[in-house]
Amino acid sequence: MNKLSDRISRLAESETLAMTRRSRELKEQGFDVINLSIGQPDFNTPDYIKEAAREALDQNFTFYPPVNGYADLRKAIAVKLKRDNNLEYSPEQIVVSTGAKQALANAMLSLVNPGDEVIVPAPYWVSYREIVKLAEGTSVVISTGVETDFKVTPEQLEAAITPKTKVFIFSSPCNPTGSVYSREELAALVTVFERYPDIYIISDEIYELINFKGKHESIASFGSVKDRVIIINGVSKGFAMTGWRLGYCVADLEIAKACDKIQGQFTSGACSISQRAAIAALNTDPAGSAELKSMIATFRNRRDLFLKLINEIPGIKSNVPDGAFYFFPEVTWYFGKRYNDMVISNSTDLCNYLLDKAHVALVPGEAFGNPDCIRLSYATSDAELIEAARRIKESLALLV
Repeated sequence: MNKLSDRISRLAESETLAMTRRSRELKEQGFDVINLSIGQPDFNTPDYIKEAAREALDQNFTFYPPVNGYADLRKAIAVKLKRDNNLEYSPEQIVVSTGAKQALANAMLSLVNPGDEVIVPAPYWVSYREIVKLAEGTSVVISTGVETDFKVTPEQLEAAITPKTKVFIFSSPCNPTGSVYSREELAALVTVFERYPDIYIISDEIYELINFKGKHESIASFGSVKDRVIIINGVSKGFAMTGWRLGYCVADLEIAKACDKIQGQFTSGACSISQRAAIAALNTDPAGSAELKSMIATFRNRRDLFLKLINEIPGIKSNVPDGAFYFFPEVTWYFGKRYNDMVISNSTDLCNYLLDKAHVALVPGEAFGNPDCIRLSYATSDAELIEAARRIKESLALLV
């Protein structure tokens, strides 16, 4: 008899965390590994946010918080949505969670029944399809490529819709591609959704603040679909607060209450100290934050530096990402090549080869729904990016 449930047997391990673990193991063996596999800003949390956490401890915010988050934090999120996105939501429509991943899972579990279809444009973040599995839904993947900046078209969306479609989920700025949907591109997708009023839209906006195009555009800003949009966001990326584990969802009141109900049975409220720190973060107007502007400028400079370096490597084809801190280049030119007895059959083979030979940790595109690509994070120093590019170029040159 199988000891474990079918549910856990169907679930795949996160490839990003798996590669991070492998790189950590090599480091422990004494190898100098450059880890470009994890999506984590290499900046420290700003001091004023850490000070808010210290004050929360001094004020004894050490008891169970409300399941959906402190009222003043939910109010701060509502103010942020109006200030930054011109979106009107009440605090009751907001549920604070232990990271955006939990917020996303809450929403999916609240909406999807066994057999419902969830449209997932690929490349997608590694956990989307696994969360759909947990909800016993079926993922319908729309494939995109570097030639279209990895964006789904209205025609592709229309073709993927069936009577079983319940949810469409996407991210902008996108993990893993860095692609950012313009308002015109979102409007074109909205015209399709307007013809299908029973489809919900989960909009993952966790990279909202790391945007090199300027103003972030949310699909929730289109009134005809706003009531069907579930916004997922948090403080991990824009405020360098990954370890604080603080995210939130914003939705129609009925859906928000459902997320609150699920969370109440799984984890209850997010960490009280993280919530108090998040208030300080979300009260920050991005337009006037020197720290945030400096971080975005640094990421933009790293993007330009690393793009130049990887474009000098034969056989690598990349778009120009407009947000987040990733490249997702196509690497099929290397498939079928070999190093001694090792044959590169796919992007997983290529990433394993580069980890073992170059000691650079990357993530294979299979994890994101596109086996022709690999993901590289440039959330590290210029010196490490330069060294990583050198190692990758030299190791790839050994393949014949």
